[in-house]
Amino acid sequence: MTQVTDHGGGVRSLRVPIPDNPLGHTLVYVVDTDRGPVLIDTGWDDPDSWDTLAEGLTACGTSPGEIHGVVVTHHHPDHHGLSGRVREASGAWIAMHAADTAVVRRTREARPERWLTYMTAKLAAAGAPEEHLAPLRTARPGTLPGLAPALPDREIVPGELLALPGRRLRAIWTPGHTPGHVCLHLEEEHPARLPGHGRLFSGDHLLPGITPHIGLYEDPDDTTVTDPLGDYLDSLERIARLAPAEVLPAHQHAFPDAAARVRQLLTHHEERLCGLLTLLSEPLTPWQLAERMEWNRPWDRIPYGSRNIAVSEAEAHLRRLVKLGRAEAVAGSDPVRYVAAQ
Repeated sequence: MTQVTDHGGGVRSLRVPIPDNPLGHTLVYVVDTDRGPVLIDTGWDDPDSWDTLAEGLTACGTSPGEIHGVVVTHHHPDHHGLSGRVREASGAWIAMHAADTAVVRRTREARPERWLTYMTAKLAAAGAPEEHLAPLRTARPGTLPGLAPALPDREIVPGELLALPGRRLRAIWTPGHTPGHVCLHLEEEHPARLPGHGRLFSGDHLLPGITPHIGLYEDPDDTTVTDPLGDYLDSLERIARLAPAEVLPAHQHAFPDAAARVRQLLTHHEERLCGLLTLLSEPLTPWQLAERMEWNRPWDRIPYGSRNIAVSEAEAHLRRLVKLGRAEAVAGSDPVRYVAAQ
């Protein structure tokens, strides 16, 4: 049976499983409106996940066919995956921030050959060894999994109220985990009258016990050098100033005192940056830095695809250090190595 939690005030959450993932599940929120229920995120596109979502909606007294709209915090498949199927069942609209919609559009339109070429070049520039690059060089595009996430039909505009009749739900742009990640501020008194300013659906931006991945989501045709970790840290401080009474995240469990959790995360990232500077006492490529960083398991036990994600996160941290003037590229190195600034 689907686990349903009633958070009061016309808000419930459903635990929708993520297959073969240590996170276990996504918390999909069902928000009552005057036009019918609206979902915040939908869960992974998997038959068991869909059955769980449908059973949970039935337990809430509704069904997939009665959903009025879907608000997506960000484009990752454990959040956006079932959005298209919900729309097929109900005709619901799907809303997403324009920056993440652009990622979805690129995913749908890019040819597999182009993705392989781009990934190979990025990893080679990061210093990946040939044994890691070889599978990408020899992969046949036809063997790649086809990804066609649903294209949203509404744009979430930061600072504006969403069109949810009878509710006050305001979008807060919180880039970092993805370029278009949004938190959603329910500007209504907490049903238990907890002190603070309403409730916050935080997606993956603010979680009670884990830190979200901060990596790179770049357009191969755009040469802009982004700073996703800097964006994330700035977004954290913006949420702390909001001071919601309760945070309703997409994983783990609801919790109070967003400001305290933000302080923990800011401290964590500063400590991590300082630790990376110690590693950068010698010149390292992004790949070499990733090999030496602390992860949830030893580097030699990290799966192939997860290593790509780890290198992306290492590069995001390097960009932050370079922007702060705390690290610099070694002139003439190829692949580029970085070292702590003197």
